[in-house]
Amino acid sequence: MPNDELTRLSAVELASMIRTRKVSSVDVTKAVLDRIEQHNPAINAFVTNHREEAICSAQKADEALMSGQRVGPLNGVPFHVKDNLYVAGSRTTFGSRLTETNVTADDCPAVERLRKAGMILVGRTNTPEQGWKGVTDNRVFGITRNPWDLKLTPGGSSGGAAAAVAAGMGAIGVGTDGGGSLRIPASFCGVFGFKPSFGRVPNWPGSGGAMLRHIGTITRTVADMAAALDVMAGPDPRDLLSLPHTGERYAPNLDKGIRGQRIAYSPNLGYAKVAPDVAAICQRAAERFTEAGAIVEQVSLDWPDPYDAWSVFFFGTAAGSLEKKLPTQGDLLDPGLRQVVEKGRQLRGVDFANALAARHEFWERVRRLYERFDLLLCPTLPVLPFAVGQDDADPIDGEVLGPLQWTRFTYPFNLTGQPAASVPAGWTKSGLPVGLQIIGNRHADLLVLQASRTWEQIQFWNDKWPTL
Repeated sequence: MPNDELTRLSAVELASMIRTRKVSSVDVTKAVLDRIEQHNPAINAFVTNHREEAICSAQKADEALMSGQRVGPLNGVPFHVKDNLYVAGSRTTFGSRLTETNVTADDCPAVERLRKAGMILVGRTNTPEQGWKGVTDNRVFGITRNPWDLKLTPGGSSGGAAAAVAAGMGAIGVGTDGGGSLRIPASFCGVFGFKPSFGRVPNWPGSGGAMLRHIGTITRTVADMAAALDVMAGPDPRDLLSLPHTGERYAPNLDKGIRGQRIAYSPNLGYAKVAPDVAAICQRAAERFTEAGAIVEQVSLDWPDPYDAWSVFFFGTAAGSLEKKLPTQGDLLDPGLRQVVEKGRQLRGVDFANALAARHEFWERVRRLYERFDLLLCPTLPVLPFAVGQDDADPIDGEVLGPLQWTRFTYPFNLTGQPAASVPAGWTKSGLPVGLQIIGNRHADLLVLQASRTWEQIQFWNDKWPTL
């Protein structure tokens, strides 16, 4: 099979072909690595290439299969990891000049589990410094570009992962989400991003930011996401907030449908302005869930924008991890990140106490919605992909927003810890992708995946590829 065809197959399809010996893991891995070498110079999704190690691991995966060993469901399939997650023996830079030569000794739990399941790590993907913003560029590796239009941002902070998946440079990308960092780039790149329930995938090493951070993946198909989550989910003693096993399996239960499910659609969450193209595409998508037997109702919400509470946690934890570096190494930081740290340093204990109270008040409003509905739909983002080189979107209908406030549909659900996905809702006439967000009640990960799978069957998006 030609390399281009191999790189357009899903992880689940590749795993099946490897398992039935129609193709080897080495062949698949080399095809992905060759595509990275071909297209990464233009996109800059990858910052570290593990070619030699990947081919060696692929050989071992093939040998395990040939010898009759029991192998995992994704054995021999390539994946990539965001450059802010620990990978043993690999440079983990966090996109920062402060740590650009940092080599970690251990895998984080998600990477550890995927590698033990036989998956092949092909490289590390780009992130803004310390994952601080919703676009992907840094002073170590430069700008990552959107495969749909190289003049535009892929979003962030898992922008390298999303751009790689969109361009066929690996079907599964592992990333993080503290305010939308999986869902934002999934929306801008026309792929599937899922933030599992807080604690579903263990987060280690921990930090103050761990109270917002979810570990998840970006894929092209829902089945790939479910298969990866089956491997990654479950408690780890290193993460005191990780969730216990529920016995729930995601991949075998995807196709049960959402007939009879009560779905709320909010075009604005009660406070957000939305670009007209985005609003129209998401409205049409939400209405089409009735084709699967769901009961869809547009709702008018009275929610306040929880940005102030979220930003206290986000800015405060940035300051907590970096303020000691400012006197001697502050000039090495991204200027925008330095401003975030400076704002965080000004926060007081009472500010955190008030933010915690606001967090609980916001959850009360959200909780009441889920007394009447099973799922919530809304746009993933209020804007279309914008030009590289800027940290934030342009004003929306004349409204000037604060740092990261243009991500106002995503960060609320980091405060609440709910599972949330971004699915491709459609494409504009100019060919830019638009994401629809699907949010479940606390711990309802499987239902979110089932709804995402249902939408994938209504409007199949996996046949749309950027022209590279």
